[in-house]
Amino acid sequence: MNISPTYRGIFFMLLAAFGFSVMGGAAKVLKGSFNAGQLVFWRNIVGLLFITGSLLNRAPQQTGGKLLRLIFRGLMGTSAVYMLLYCILHLPLGTAMSYNLTSALFIALFTFLLFKEYEGRWVILAVLLGFAGMLLIYKPSIHLPWFYHLAGLLSGILSAIAYITVGKLTKYYDTRVIVLSFVLTGVLVPLLFTSIRALLQLPADEILFIHWRWPQQTEWLYVLLMGSSALFGQYFVTKAYGADKAGIVSAISYAGIIFSIFIGMLLGDAFPDAVSLLGILLIICSGLMISFIKKRQDLTG
Repeated sequence: MNISPTYRGIFFMLLAAFGFSVMGGAAKVLKGSFNAGQLVFWRNIVGLLFITGSLLNRAPQQTGGKLLRLIFRGLMGTSAVYMLLYCILHLPLGTAMSYNLTSALFIALFTFLLFKEYEGRWVILAVLLGFAGMLLIYKPSIHLPWFYHLAGLLSGILSAIAYITVGKLTKYYDTRVIVLSFVLTGVLVPLLFTSIRALLQLPADEILFIHWRWPQQTEWLYVLLMGSSALFGQYFVTKAYGADKAGIVSAISYAGIIFSIFIGMLLGDAFPDAVSLLGILLIICSGLMISFIKKRQDLTG
C-alpha cells in the first residue's frame, strides 16, 4: 500500500492502537480460563519467539553498556502488563485501556518534575484534566473493588516509567534488544514465581504465584492472537514514531480507547454511561494537550 508520507505516522499509529485493542479483547476472551499472571507468560512467549528469530537472522547494531537500565526497563514494562491484564480481566475493556493510556500524563508529569521538560502551567492543566477524567471513570464503577482501579492507575504509572527508560536506551541499544528485554522478563518472571510456588507449596493467586496451565483446543488460537497482536502493536508503534513527530502520533494513540470500547461491547461490555464517557473524553483531551505541547516545543526547540 502506497501511503503519503504526510499520513504514514498516523496510519501506523492507528494500526498499533488497533493491535493493542485486539490484544486486550483476546485476553478478555480467555478470562474464564486464565488469570493475569498466566496471560503475562503466554502474551510474551509469542513475542520472544519472533524477536529471537529476528536477532538470529540479523545481529543487532549497538554500543550497549547500560545493562542495569535495560533490566529495569524490562521489569517496569512487565509490571505494567501484569496490571493492565489484571484490569482487562476485571474491568470493561475501554476503561482498562483508558487507565493504561494515562501513561502520557505521567510521562509529562515525571519529565516536568525530574527533567524540567514541557511548559509548566499547560502541562499541569493537562495533568489535572486527566486526573479528573480518572475520577469520573472511577465514580460510576465504585461498586467494584478499589484495587481494580488501583491496578489501572499503576498500569499507567509503570508504563510511563518504562517509556521514559526506553527513551534513554535507544541511543545505546538496537530497538529489538530493548523489546527483547521486555518480552524476556515477561517470560522469566512468571516462570520464577511459578517455580517458587511449587517448591514452597504456596497457595496460588491471580497475579504472581500462579499454577501452570497449558492452553486447550481453541484457547491456543486466542493465545496466539493475544501475543501476535501485542507484537503487531509494538512493531507499528516503533514505525509510527520513526515516521512522524512524536506529538502527532502519540495523539493518535488515543484511538485505542475507541477501538477497545467497541471490541469490549462485542464481548459483552456495556457502552460507557455518560459520566464514564465524560471521564474518557477528559483523558483523551489531556493527552492531546500534552501531545501538542510537545509538538510545539519540538518545532520551536
